[in-house]
Amino acid sequence: MIEGFVATLVVLGATLILVASLGLLRLPDLYTRMHASTKPATLGVSLLAVALAVHSGELGIAVRALLIVFFFLLTAPVAAHRLGLAAYRAGVPRWEGTVRDDLRRDSQPDRS
Repeated sequence: MIEGFVATLVVLGATLILVASLGLLRLPDLYTRMHASTKPATLGVSLLAVALAVHSGELGIAVRALLIVFFFLLTAPVAAHRLGLAAYRAGVPRWEGTVRDDLRRDSQPDRS
């Protein structure tokens, strides 16, 4: 029973990491690539760490694996956001199909 659960977590985690890597290869610009790589990779690594915690059966390994999940969930989205903001401020071009730019100063709505 536990082996099936662990196998499911490993397959789901590996699939999400594969999706993240395909997003890096297929998407058109830095910003969409960051989005595609951060979210599924974070969940994929978290699922693999939970699978390790369940499979090991030892409290010390499980605690370390869950700490990995916690810190990964805490730091990966923040790091991606800061890198994206730095790239935007450095002038990295966006994909020409981008519809909205919330950070552009002159795109604020009129208040008259």
